[in-house]
Amino acid sequence: MIKNASEFRFLLYAGAIFVCYFVFGMLQEKITRGKYGENDKFTCALSLVLIQCLFNYCFVQILMLSMKKEVDTTRKVYYFSSAITYLLAMVCSNMALQWINYPTQVVGKAAKPIPVMILGVLIGHKSYPMKKYLFVLLIVIGVVMFMYKDQAGKKVEESSGLGVGELLLILSLTMDGLTGAVQERIKSESSPSAYAMMLNMNWWSTIILTIGVFMSGEIFKFVSFVSLYPEIIVYLVAFAFVGGLGQMFIFYMVAEFGPLPCSVVTTTRKFFTVLTSVIIFGNVLMPRQWLGAVLVFAGLFLDMFYSKGKSSPPKRVAGK
Repeated sequence: MIKNASEFRFLLYAGAIFVCYFVFGMLQEKITRGKYGENDKFTCALSLVLIQCLFNYCFVQILMLSMKKEVDTTRKVYYFSSAITYLLAMVCSNMALQWINYPTQVVGKAAKPIPVMILGVLIGHKSYPMKKYLFVLLIVIGVVMFMYKDQAGKKVEESSGLGVGELLLILSLTMDGLTGAVQERIKSESSPSAYAMMLNMNWWSTIILTIGVFMSGEIFKFVSFVSLYPEIIVYLVAFAFVGGLGQMFIFYMVAEFGPLPCSVVTTTRKFFTVLTSVIIFGNVLMPRQWLGAVLVFAGLFLDMFYSKGKSSPPKRVAGK
C-alpha cells in the first residue's frame, strides 16, 4: 500500500511538472515572441524575470511556513553574487527568444553541463572521469548540429538575428556555470537547505531587479506596454504562477525521491516541450536539428544515470 501511494505521488509530481512547465514554456514563447497591435513586441526582459522571481519567492515562503525555522549561516555576499549570475542567465535566456525560437533556447540551455564542467576545471581545479567528458562531448556535438542551420536562402537580417540569439544563449550558459560554482561554495561552507537557498536567491534577485528596472527606466516602458496592451497581464500572471507552482512540485519530488528522478522528469519534459513548440508554433526543424536534439538529451540522460548515487552541486531550480 505504501509503495502504491509512493508511486502515485511520483506520477502526480511528474505530471504536475510536465503540465506546469509545458504551459510555462508556451506562455514564455507567447509573451516574448508574440506580436501585439500591428507589430509591437514585448521586450521588457528585466520586468519579466522580476515577476517570475517575486512569485517564486512567495511560493517558497508558503512552502517554508510548515517547516521548522532554519538558521542559515551562509554569507550574504554569496547569495548576492549567485543572484547576480542567476539573473543574468535568466535575462539573457529570455532576451534570446526575441531572435531565436523556443526549441533552440531549450536545446541550448540543455547544454548547461558544458560551462559547469569547464568552470569546474578552470576555477574549482576539479577532475572528471573520462565518461563524463564523453557525455559532455555528445551534448556539444548535438548542440552544434542543432544550432547551426543551413545558411542558404536566408535573409541577411535573419542570419544576424540568430547570431545575436546564440550569443545571448552562450552568455546565459556561462552565467549558469558561475551560479553553479558559487552554489558549490555555499554548499561546502554552510550547507543550507534547498528551500533556504531558493528563498534567499529569489529575495536578492527581486531586490536587484527592482533597482534595475527603475534605474534603467524599463519600469516605465513596462507600465506603458501593459497599459497599451492589457491582455498581456493574463499571460504574465499565468506565466509566473505556473512557474512558481512547477518549482514547488520540483521541491516535493527532490525531497521525496531525490535529484536523479527529478532530473529525468525535467529533462524529458524539455524534450517534449520542444516537440510541442514545433507543433503549436510551427517552429519547423530540419532532420539534422532533430538528430542534434536527440544527441543532447541522450548525453544528458547518460550523464544523469552515470552520476547516480554521487554527490552533485546544488541545482538552480528556477528558470527551467
